[in-house]
Amino acid sequence: MSSHRQRLSPPEAKKVPFLMEIFGDKRLDNYHWLRDAGRDPDVQRYLELENKYAESIMSETNGYEFALFNELKARFKEDDISVPVRVGSHYYYQRRYLSKDYVQYCRRFIPNNEAPPSVYDIMPTGPDDPPEEVIIDEEVIKYKNSLENYRITAFKVSPNNKLVAFRENCGTVCVIDSETGAPAEKPIQGCLEFEWAGDEAFLYTRRNAIAEPQVWFHKLGEEQSKDTCLYRTREDLFDLTLEASESKKFLFVKSKTRVTGFVYYFDVSRPETLRFLPPWHLGIDMFVSHRGNQFFIRRSDGEFRSDVLTCPVDNTFETTVLIPHRERVRVEEVRLFADHIAVYELEEGLPKISTYCLPPVGEPLKTLQGGRTVDIFKSELCISRIHGIRDSQFSSSILRICFYTMRMPFSAYDYDMNTGISVLKKKETILGGFDESNYVTESKRAYASDGEEIPISIVYRKNRVKLDGSDPLPSSYSNSIASRLTILDRGIIFAIAHVRGGDEKGKQWHENGKLLNKRNTFTDFIACADYLIKSNYCSEDNLCIEGGSAGGMLIGAVLNMRPELFKVAVADVPSVDVLTTILFYPRKRDLEEWGDPRMEQFYFYIKSYSPVDNVKAQNYPNILVRTAYQELWSILIDKLVPFYGPAKFVAKLRDMKTDDNLLLLKCRSDGGHRQMPGSVGRLRQQQQDAFKYTFILKALNMIHAPGSEQSRN
Repeated sequence: MSSHRQRLSPPEAKKVPFLMEIFGDKRLDNYHWLRDAGRDPDVQRYLELENKYAESIMSETNGYEFALFNELKARFKEDDISVPVRVGSHYYYQRRYLSKDYVQYCRRFIPNNEAPPSVYDIMPTGPDDPPEEVIIDEEVIKYKNSLENYRITAFKVSPNNKLVAFRENCGTVCVIDSETGAPAEKPIQGCLEFEWAGDEAFLYTRRNAIAEPQVWFHKLGEEQSKDTCLYRTREDLFDLTLEASESKKFLFVKSKTRVTGFVYYFDVSRPETLRFLPPWHLGIDMFVSHRGNQFFIRRSDGEFRSDVLTCPVDNTFETTVLIPHRERVRVEEVRLFADHIAVYELEEGLPKISTYCLPPVGEPLKTLQGGRTVDIFKSELCISRIHGIRDSQFSSSILRICFYTMRMPFSAYDYDMNTGISVLKKKETILGGFDESNYVTESKRAYASDGEEIPISIVYRKNRVKLDGSDPLPSSYSNSIASRLTILDRGIIFAIAHVRGGDEKGKQWHENGKLLNKRNTFTDFIACADYLIKSNYCSEDNLCIEGGSAGGMLIGAVLNMRPELFKVAVADVPSVDVLTTILFYPRKRDLEEWGDPRMEQFYFYIKSYSPVDNVKAQNYPNILVRTAYQELWSILIDKLVPFYGPAKFVAKLRDMKTDDNLLLLKCRSDGGHRQMPGSVGRLRQQQQDAFKYTFILKALNMIHAPGSEQSRN
């Protein structure tokens, strides 16, 4: 049922001139005051006015938005579980109840758990089988502690299966007995990541009061105040990540920027200190695994190379190249097993997984021979994402592969590396008569001004499109399949532009879209838009674009450069104030990606595309910008996209644009950059998707009475 409110006037942000000067160049920022959220009450008032204005504009289509939300919700099963993962004597999985929007973490005992795993294994769920054990229920914890928003962001079982440690979205790590659910340890506060170090200790990362990343060792039963700091950086230059080896005998701490990573290793059997893992070179990123008496190292460097090495644990300088660098091939992931190694690569942007048998531990390993290629992907033209080759037991020969495509929902296969047999373990269920054969995928190429081929992945529904230029088309920097059917079934074509700056075609593809090549990202996107229009997939009157974070920077940049190409634009937590942000927060990892604006060449180059700095008096399409009010914790984690950048972008657009098209800013107060666009949980994400699609359809003049669209079956 529609709810019509009085349409409010667009908010006008006050102007407080703030002059910045560097290299003789003066920039006047009238909205710099929006950064002062903690001290200036006008900031909160302005954000509230923007939210109320957006609500008044969209109230005209509340009924349609609600119907769209119900349509999205109806595509998912009310009660569904994730694909079970075997850990020791149990299967672990997550159960979701759609109406509750919270997750239960569960497990089931495996009666014959001494038998070797098989691709044909199925989790027993019959009435005579071991019952389901609910280890953690997010909803119970939420109401017990009167929390408005609660989410578990990490869940890890101890090696002996007796304890479970989990991280809450507030940064607290809790340890409980896996059998009883009773607390086994006092909560550890302020954690970013953690990994078990044996059965009685774990490592965790945190940041101190000035945002310096640190690694701490915690022994169960001791106060957090007695924890040992194993590593700290002296300034906010590097990010720290933790990862456990497949063998569980080592933990790896990686300190990295965007282009350089060096690794320390932690021997679980000798938990005294971290040890540096050479060799290390500037510009080389490293990923380490362990088996027997060897480390396996995956490397990539600034010369567009990637390879895999091995070295003895007791002599890391003695390296052997297992997989040499090959042109246009990027090694994405390596997974080790007791008797096998699995390698996931991108070759010309296409995925390839190969498995190899390894000699017994202790025998020499000089090269990989007799590899077997996994053939799961051959029938699909456009692989959207491979989630990885994880969730596999080190001692088994079963490899778990998860992926989705432009038309196929999330699928998980178990692959036997001895026999080459693969078995589908789960495919996401989509209700409403979904049949993937009703959808067509295409892979096209646009040509940039310098002649470079830019891949475009396209999907649409058969018999719903005309391909004469009249079909609406959202072109995206990146997107997920979660709600795509809602627009496909309305006769809208969906496309993803794989522009330079991404990693679809390897390291060089990324390098050619960063630093002083960053404008390639934007001109590639424009080239893709021109191609789609000239090829009659759409026209300027119905081309929609969407991107988030760095993709939101792209949206802002191309809107300034070629606004006439687009009808609608959606930018989620967009990095649109990039020049000022980096000048105020010159983090090493950002300087390596965008360049250092304290150097004259980079200053003027970044200024040439920074969206806030290039808004001008011209017509713009319909625009929706979504962001989140980030509290201190979020800002410490991610300084690149605080809320005031998108707010400044919208305020400046309102002041300068010369059209009457829609311009909305939605700012949530319960999220951050890592939860684009600020939602948590499936229901809330569907609410956000319903709002977004209603905005797009409203701008396209495609809003009809609920239920009047063509049948979706």
